[in-house]
Amino acid sequence: MPLGYLYALAAYFLWGVFPLYWKPLHAIPATQLIGHRIVWSFLFMLAVLAAQRKLRDLRPWLHQPKVLATYGFAALLLASNWLTYVWGVTHGHVVEASLGYFINPLLSVLLGLVVLKERLRPRQWAAIGLATAGVVYLTAAHGRLPWIALVLAATFSLYGLVTKTAALDAANGLTLETGLLFLPALTFLLWQEAQGQGAFGHAGRQANALMLAAGAVTAVPLLFFGAAARRIPLSALGILQYLAPTLQFLLGVLVFHEPFTFTHVVGYGLVWAGVAVFMAESLHHYRGRLQRAALESSEAATSAAGEG
Repeated sequence: MPLGYLYALAAYFLWGVFPLYWKPLHAIPATQLIGHRIVWSFLFMLAVLAAQRKLRDLRPWLHQPKVLATYGFAALLLASNWLTYVWGVTHGHVVEASLGYFINPLLSVLLGLVVLKERLRPRQWAAIGLATAGVVYLTAAHGRLPWIALVLAATFSLYGLVTKTAALDAANGLTLETGLLFLPALTFLLWQEAQGQGAFGHAGRQANALMLAAGAVTAVPLLFFGAAARRIPLSALGILQYLAPTLQFLLGVLVFHEPFTFTHVVGYGLVWAGVAVFMAESLHHYRGRLQRAALESSEAATSAAGEG
């Protein structure tokens, strides 16, 4: 198997089993967990860039207000996503959290329509319609919006939109994002400690180790993803991305024994049907592009040979 696919599988597998990492920390407030995730992620990424001798590459961007504003907004979206996800996992909503990452690609397509004025193909509209019907059904059946799923999908798709044309690669971008949040996060953690509510150092060896390792756990899958994105087609990444929410869903139902009733089957089934239509349409469109490119290349070669 090509190395790029191995990197992609590693990234999505690690993201898929994230609930196993955060679940043991359910007794610690999610706000503190995110504070530690930001602090240790920033320090870990500084170490990575220093080891790669790339720290100086980041410095010029620190003097560009537009870049700082873009990554400041991205950092807020990322922190909101992390907070919602960790809160959901530690409060028994792993299944609903997985739904957010099934919806995310469809919402990204819709954002492309609204913000980037892209045109949607008929089957893409059908996929979005099925997912919307699933969300509406779940809302009507349970009497509340699946807000965890929607917040996760919205924040991550917006994060992707903001960073789509950003100036930095994934590693430098994460370093800058966590760097912009570092002082507020550290101040919050120190304030919690001063109030006698800090968890770090008081929650036992396992919890302390998990909080300390949060930086590496956050950064490593992202580095794998960045390496994969440079080596394999975007369409392949798009299909493989469903590995993560699938694993999260299975963990929620089979390991954490979260409820999954007939209502969930219908609502989630509509979303999954939308995802299936979206995947099939994306594959069909990508293959069509490849065939057209091959045909144009063949015609160009034939024309060149005739002129010769």
